[in-house]
Amino acid sequence: MKQKVTAVFDIGKTNKKFFLFNKDFKQVHKEYISFDEIEDEDGHPTENIYALQSWLKEVFNRILTAEQFDVKAINFSTYGASFVHIDENGKPVTPLYNYTKPLPEEIITSFFEEYGPKDEFLKKTGCADLSMLNSGLQLYWLKKTKPEVFKKIKYSMHLPQYLSYVFTGIPLSEYTSIGCHTALWDYAKKDYHSWVYKAGFDVILPPIVSTETSINMNYNGNRIKIGVGIHDSSAALLPYVRSIKKKFILISTGTWSIAFNPFTEKPISEDTDDKDAINYMRINGKPVKASRLFLGNEYKLQVEKLNERFGVNDDYHRNVKFNYDTYFEITKDFKHCFKWEGLIDEDMPNKTEMSYDKYEHAYHQLMTELVLLQIKCIKKAIGNDDISRLYVDGGFSDNDLYIKLLSHYFRNKKLRTTTASLGSALGAAISISDTKLNSKFLRKNYALKKHVPFIISG
Repeated sequence: MKQKVTAVFDIGKTNKKFFLFNKDFKQVHKEYISFDEIEDEDGHPTENIYALQSWLKEVFNRILTAEQFDVKAINFSTYGASFVHIDENGKPVTPLYNYTKPLPEEIITSFFEEYGPKDEFLKKTGCADLSMLNSGLQLYWLKKTKPEVFKKIKYSMHLPQYLSYVFTGIPLSEYTSIGCHTALWDYAKKDYHSWVYKAGFDVILPPIVSTETSINMNYNGNRIKIGVGIHDSSAALLPYVRSIKKKFILISTGTWSIAFNPFTEKPISEDTDDKDAINYMRINGKPVKASRLFLGNEYKLQVEKLNERFGVNDDYHRNVKFNYDTYFEITKDFKHCFKWEGLIDEDMPNKTEMSYDKYEHAYHQLMTELVLLQIKCIKKAIGNDDISRLYVDGGFSDNDLYIKLLSHYFRNKKLRTTTASLGSALGAAISISDTKLNSKFLRKNYALKKHVPFIISG
């Protein structure tokens, strides 16, 4: 008998993954691929949307004919801040512009002259001025600089919704994609910002539906429930929101470490110059306050320098465990030693200077300084909310020093780690299922672990 499964395409910038989950949300099949980037008309690297589309169709059509699986539903989780603009025949009219592509300074200036003042605008839309990462500004840029191309646009969809459209032919918008620092949404009004209507962009943005919406279709002779897609950060948060009843902060670690507060009463940061204070939306349109730190990137750069300095192999850092005596020595007369490459902090020196002759000491120093930055980031996400639980997932969840130091500095909070390598894919599967999750879900599916602070002696 065929196994009933939910299919999920989880599209990252580098790896494109395909999963099948059974009714208990256990992974029963996985495959992945990566494509070479192509260039847009300005020579900026970007996603090959046509290669991606062909792969989606090829994989899905193959799975539908597989003997062992009966696909009941499919959904899509992808990175955000990326629009696909289609014409009346459903064909993309521009490349899928990369959110790292810089917008011309004069476009940003002219935008705020028209729809500012800037500070007020950024406060209402809950985002910092991050240029193309505010996908709404892409529409403005196209209209101003490529009017002939802009005229051809029938609909503009964020990437998760476009992938859903590839299968359904139905253009839709949903909250998690609109809510990820797009500069489109007015958080107080709970609607598009007035500039979207003034610019006439509301007519090319498809109708908004809940992220839990699915379309029942006959696809190649199969009755399948097709989801409308979800932004990957919001998808990764969803299993936690659904299974934990008490308020918590999720710290999702990797190249970026993002602290999510889905329970905030006051989502918008007052500091519009803080490019690391960002907002997301939950699947029901409720705001999520978030703060980000370029943690994994900085860690990688600094560890490479330490490895070179002490002449150890590339993997040496992975085996360094927390040592109380070493930590005590470092903190006795603590001073900041590292000059960061990709971070700015008021405490950092003008250049990296330290007198340690052991790798372990230097590594403890590095992790202490990075965790102090992480604490600031988490406190920003908490704001004035009363939250006593922290969950850590991603790359740093198994870094012994990171976890021990975090639980030490947040002694008054309960710290848990999870192993959620399937995070956003699993979230996408859950968002279109009618299954209720309970507190055991994280233990069963995410290897949930409790951590207690180390004992301070002396």
